[in-house]
Amino acid sequence: MSTIAPPANPEADPRVKAVFDDIRATRQTDFINNLWRYLAFDATLLEATWAEVKRVMATPSSLDPLTKEMVYITASIVNGCSYCVHSHTASATAKGMTHEQHAELLSIVMLASKTNQLATGLQVPLDPVFDRG
Repeated sequence: MSTIAPPANPEADPRVKAVFDDIRATRQTDFINNLWRYLAFDATLLEATWAEVKRVMATPSSLDPLTKEMVYITASIVNGCSYCVHSHTASATAKGMTHEQHAELLSIVMLASKTNQLATGLQVPLDPVFDRG
């Protein structure tokens, strides 16, 4: 259950409409997902969040779009965000993620979680060769 109600007509606010129009243009779709609809309760927060998402996820960079989505899925699993796991799994699938890649990604996330907990529980000291500080 949401902690707030989304605005009834978010695009009545010209700032929100501008962000929604940019999302539609950037993603080449008319679909505006619930995250953006709920963030529309605060135009400043919506603008800032979309600007960052657009810069990191939609701007060409050294990581390809599928890799970015798979990293986002991993972070969403670790952070326990079901909404983002679903949203970015759908996006990764649309960008070409296969069932085999998804299964391998989940295996890596599971393995990292296990070995992270072991290293934390044992308080394993850092190897000097890994310390770049």
